[in-house]
Amino acid sequence: MDLYSGVSPTPTSAPATPPPPDGAGELRRVASASTVGYHAAPAPCPDPRAEVGGAFCYPPSSQYAKALRTGRSVTLNSPSNPDPDPMIQGTVVVPMVARDTVLGLVQLSRTKGSEPFDSRDVAIATELVSRAAVCIDNARMYRREHERALILQRSLLPPGNPAASGLEIACRYRPGSSGTEVGGDWFDVIQLPGNRTALVIGDVMGRGLRAAVAMGQLRTAVRTLAMLDLDPAEVLTALDEIARGLGDSTSPGSDPDSGLDELYLATCVYAVYDAVTLRCTFANAGHLPPVLVSPGEEARMLDEFQPGLPLGVGGEPFEEFTVDIPDGALLGLYTDGLVESRKHQLEEGLSALRTTLSGPTTRPLENLCDHLLTALDPHHGEDDIALLMARVHALPPDAVGDWTLPSEPTSVSRARELACAWLLSHGLDELIDTSELLVSELATNALRHGRGDIRLRLLRDTTLVCEVWDNGYAQPRQRRARDTDEGGRGLQLVSMLADRWGSRRTPTGKTVWFELGLPTAR
Repeated sequence: MDLYSGVSPTPTSAPATPPPPDGAGELRRVASASTVGYHAAPAPCPDPRAEVGGAFCYPPSSQYAKALRTGRSVTLNSPSNPDPDPMIQGTVVVPMVARDTVLGLVQLSRTKGSEPFDSRDVAIATELVSRAAVCIDNARMYRREHERALILQRSLLPPGNPAASGLEIACRYRPGSSGTEVGGDWFDVIQLPGNRTALVIGDVMGRGLRAAVAMGQLRTAVRTLAMLDLDPAEVLTALDEIARGLGDSTSPGSDPDSGLDELYLATCVYAVYDAVTLRCTFANAGHLPPVLVSPGEEARMLDEFQPGLPLGVGGEPFEEFTVDIPDGALLGLYTDGLVESRKHQLEEGLSALRTTLSGPTTRPLENLCDHLLTALDPHHGEDDIALLMARVHALPPDAVGDWTLPSEPTSVSRARELACAWLLSHGLDELIDTSELLVSELATNALRHGRGDIRLRLLRDTTLVCEVWDNGYAQPRQRRARDTDEGGRGLQLVSMLADRWGSRRTPTGKTVWFELGLPTAR
């Protein structure tokens, strides 16, 4: 029996593996103590002094094997005691039984000259062993639940250091010590159209599997809302509704007669960084403020705006604030486990974080993350820690082409000319034919369905992105054209030729975009 791994023991009536050829039972030694040293193990064990985890084999005809099969105690007093050790007067073998399953054996022996075991001794031993069996079974079940929660929590975190346009990313997740339950800390990096990146960090209040599951639900919701390209405040507003729905007492599995509603509270920061404008827009739901380190300046907390209420409370709108981030600056998002503990106040931890980050912004980001965890986590994991660090790298000046065209029919051909000339100047000749066709389609739709001037922008980074702005609020929708239709196939063409395409709302209308892989990548 392996009582360390947390694996459920096999019931005695349905063994998971066939018995040894000779029918001998097998146990693993977990602990032993003796006043007279080791005694010889029953044959056919090759090593009577097996260490922890070593095998003990009992012949099928032995009293030990009988105790394993029946789950009942066996008393072996001299002269019937088969123990080969001459120092042993008598032995009681007590099976460890929990939930009708034998976990192991407890063997109690007395030396020569002692009183033999009587019924009272056996009753006391049985009671003690049964209590120990319950404790071991509970510990195994707790460990299994704890490991599953850790697997769930870590599977919901992005693997490695995610890629982002115009950002160098380094992240760390450090769970609490092995004696604590898992928590609800999470972070995420989501690539958005137009060389923008959503940076997310959050913390579900509470611990254990319940908090880890709630974290997974909120993280999935964040990714779904991010794909809709909503503003940060709108994302948090929708998340607040979701968090309140998770705590609804009428949800499946809840007890409507208990009178107690489960309350799911979480803090979260949702930030959208634009690699073209070098601006980052934040919305905060009760979380600790982000930290910014500009080149040549001290680290400062971005706490100009009061954070909103935690998710799940409701009743208050979330505010947004935008910060210009210079090239080479560092942006840090973190959870409270990094700066708060029972040994020091939150303000002391925030001050230590600013002091540790202040300095050259050119330090290797991976080393900086490790240094932060070493310097700010001296209390050995009282809480989970999530850390997300990003260094800004401005795009080259020639990576962006931006033009504004009037709302007139000639703007379509002008958009094609500008796009082809820009691609030719950047050595992207292989993309000219496809881009010319798709730019023409988007510009035509903007002229037909939009209002006002048309804006065309081309971005070259890891891919080529083309965006067309107009002042119309109606979102494009791909439909299946009938054989007799003279139009309606433009977006089908865009969908077939582009690697990705989509649209998003803007304060004055909408943006339709498509993406093509660079020739080397294609």
